Amino acid sequence: QVQLEESGGGSVEVGDSLRLHCVASGKTFSGGVMGWFRQAAGKEREFVASMTGRGDTDYSDSVKGRFTISRDNLKNTVDLQMNSLKSEDTALYYCAADVQEWALTPAARAMGVEPYWGQGTQVTVSS
Repeated sequence: QVQLEESGGGSVEVGDSLRLHCVASGKTFSGGVMGWFRQAAGKEREFVASMTGRGDTDYSDSVKGRFTISRDNLKNTVDLQMNSLKSEDTALYYCAADVQEWALTPAARAMGVEPYWGQGTQVTVSS
C-alpha cells in the first residue's frame, strides 16, 4: 500500500518561513516525480512545485523565487522550503508522487492522470 505522509505545516506570520516534509512508503519514486499541491478554502487544488528523480524542477509562478523543492531519492522524501510567506499562501498542502515523470504536469492532470496523494498539512499565514 502506497502512503505519502506530510509534516511541517503550522501557523506563521507574513514573511516567516516553513519547511514541509513528505515521506513516501510502499513504492519507490526515484525514477518518477514528487511534488506539492495546495488547496485554499473555496478554491481548487493547484500545483505548487515538483521535482523529478533526475533533479528537474518546476514551480508555479506564484511561488517562484520564494519556495524551493528538494528530494532525497534514497529516502523517498520530498521537502518544500517556503520563505517570505504571504497570506495568500494559506492552504492545505498536499504531497503528490508518481512513477511517471510527467504525472504532475497540467497535461497529465487534464488527461485524468491521478498521482498518489498525501492527506495534507495545513499552512496558515497571518498578517
